Amino acid sequence: MRWSPLARKECRTIVTSKGTWLLVPLIILWGFRPTYAGWGALHQNITIGYIQIGASFLLPLGTMLLGYQSLVSERTSGSIKFLLALPLTRTHVLLGKTIGRFVGVGAIALLSFLLLAIIGIVEYGIFSVFLYLGVIIATLLLVADFIAIAVAISAVTKRTVTAATSIVGVFLILLGWQSIVRNLYSALTGIQISPYNPPADGPFFLLLRLTPDAAYNVLTNWVLGVGNSADLFHFVYMQIQPSSQINAYVVDTTFQSGTVPWYLHPALSIVILLVWLILPLGLARVLFNRGDAL
Repeated sequence: MRWSPLARKECRTIVTSKGTWLLVPLIILWGFRPTYAGWGALHQNITIGYIQIGASFLLPLGTMLLGYQSLVSERTSGSIKFLLALPLTRTHVLLGKTIGRFVGVGAIALLSFLLLAIIGIVEYGIFSVFLYLGVIIATLLLVADFIAIAVAISAVTKRTVTAATSIVGVFLILLGWQSIVRNLYSALTGIQISPYNPPADGPFFLLLRLTPDAAYNVLTNWVLGVGNSADLFHFVYMQIQPSSQINAYVVDTTFQSGTVPWYLHPALSIVILLVWLILPLGLARVLFNRGDAL
């Protein structure tokens, strides 16, 4: 594997950066949110739910910020000339950058969630190791998606400011995805959608889960057994309770039994996550190979 030395270099760049290690306490502080709803949904397994919360905001943002300079910085500094002079194809360069940064960020994420697990054991006792590993694997897939997006943006932009602006734009779209889908869908179909009483509309619910973070929530909610939804687990639990009604889109409380479309099955969230891994890198490979890399 000719790209492996480059991958090791990229991994060292990540793990030796002081800014990278700030993610560890930030993810722990963001993820550790004891609530009555969280305990009611998962009991001792609430520790595993903290991983989902920790991956809901800071981890995607941090991952993209740690990945977006991977190639554009080489271009702006001129060191890409040396990189392309090595016995590596541009595809090898793309692979090395992606895999190296994924391993580096993935290691930071694993450390964060290991510390969260220790805190959870002290606070609540032993949780399900099987469910913990399932959520960890899903989280690493989410990290891979955002690294792929960041490296792809870095590969097709020529200025650091352009790449940074693109990363911020992607993050803002993800942050407001539910509102974007609700407003756009209402404008196109004429169906007025209330976040507190949404219609049993399959395409609308499908659109809600098409982003990497939404698909991740669907997948981890499925693993945790709290419900079929792209919202965080404690919100899903609150929505399912008969005496509670909040702004959460949950398939279980919206569709009648036997009427849920097949494409809303939680297992298909794995496909969505894999598409977000393959598609950005595939497009970046085409553009990076065809375009001027200097």
